[in-house]
Amino acid sequence: MCLLSSEIPVPTLTETPKWAHVFPTESVKFKCGIGPDSYNWIYTWYRDGKQVNADGTVSFDTNRAGLSISSASAGHTGKYKCSGKIQNRAVTSQTSSEFSLTVYAQKPTLTLTRDPDYDVMFPGEAVNFSCAISVQSEWKYLWYKDGSEVIGSSDKLAVQIKGTGNGGSYTCKATRGPNPAFITDLSAPEQLNVQELPKASIVLLTGWSDVFSTDSLILLCEVKESTHNWTHYTWLKEVEQIDSFSEKHAVTPSNDPDQSTYTCRAHADERPLYSKSSDSFKTKNLLLKRRVLLSISGCIVFGIAAVFIGCVALRVFRKPNGRDDKMEEVNLFPTMAELKITDVPCPLVEYITDASLNAPAKEEEEENGTVCSETTPLPITKQEDQAATTDNQETTETNGGLSSFLK
Repeated sequence: MCLLSSEIPVPTLTETPKWAHVFPTESVKFKCGIGPDSYNWIYTWYRDGKQVNADGTVSFDTNRAGLSISSASAGHTGKYKCSGKIQNRAVTSQTSSEFSLTVYAQKPTLTLTRDPDYDVMFPGEAVNFSCAISVQSEWKYLWYKDGSEVIGSSDKLAVQIKGTGNGGSYTCKATRGPNPAFITDLSAPEQLNVQELPKASIVLLTGWSDVFSTDSLILLCEVKESTHNWTHYTWLKEVEQIDSFSEKHAVTPSNDPDQSTYTCRAHADERPLYSKSSDSFKTKNLLLKRRVLLSISGCIVFGIAAVFIGCVALRVFRKPNGRDDKMEEVNLFPTMAELKITDVPCPLVEYITDASLNAPAKEEEEENGTVCSETTPLPITKQEDQAATTDNQETTETNGGLSSFLK
């Protein structure tokens, strides 16, 4: 019978993860093994030469081949090693090599920076966030905006600003290790303020009062409610840029026979470098309105001229009508000199003795039964009335000579 003997094996100590420096609350796992038959061995663990026993944060596998620290703390710092003993035999292995574990007193700190760090950003610009950690390691990074996670895994986050929706409070975290992974605390927030670009607008400078004196339109590109120093402007006709860098642009039948749609944008040498494009300005509709106005105005002027010419022609060429002859005016009140001519009848007498005027009047019966007419003499009761009646009779007998007066 032959007996074989061999040297006592040396166990191998491994640590997961492979970081010698860990942080509070981070988990650590050690494993001790002796060749392919390590399951036949029972292991003992030492820290700084003292045996390690299970407690609230330290636990072992079935044959104590693995040591786990669920939440590291400063008290777990030390040099770890292990040894094995074959079950049911008084055979003990040598001690493994040491593994030095350091547990920091606190978690790593994160510093979040932003480049550029302008107080206000505008759409079209880009900003880069950088998350720096105090202890270098195999970190993965988590990024948050207003508490919600955003895509990003490296220590830098690039944001292309498209609008005010990109503004908000940005923070970052760092993590390492398998599940359960260690995660740092959140960094201090970095606020990103985004404002909309000031919007340009197109104003028509050609007034409606100039519609009869010009066939061009003068357009002005301006940025309202902005004190920014705009240096030059770009104009787009449909989608093509035109060679015009002034704030004004003239639209004429020669440079725009098709009557296109225009937009403009203002530019500057300082932020914001440009404005938002203006709304479309359609010259076709405007020119159509101007032409309609011209047509209506022409019709009104032509109508007025035609009426005026017609009135003049009617005045000049109309034949006079006999009925339109002006009746000769009769002097009913001649002067004393005219009255001395005895052979000239008095017009007043002729008027009074006119047959048509002296026709018998129609008698009318009053309500009380008395019959009245124009020739019916009225009763005279007063002396003054009788005298006036006598005078009238004398005047009639002298045929209007008026030779006697009341004395």
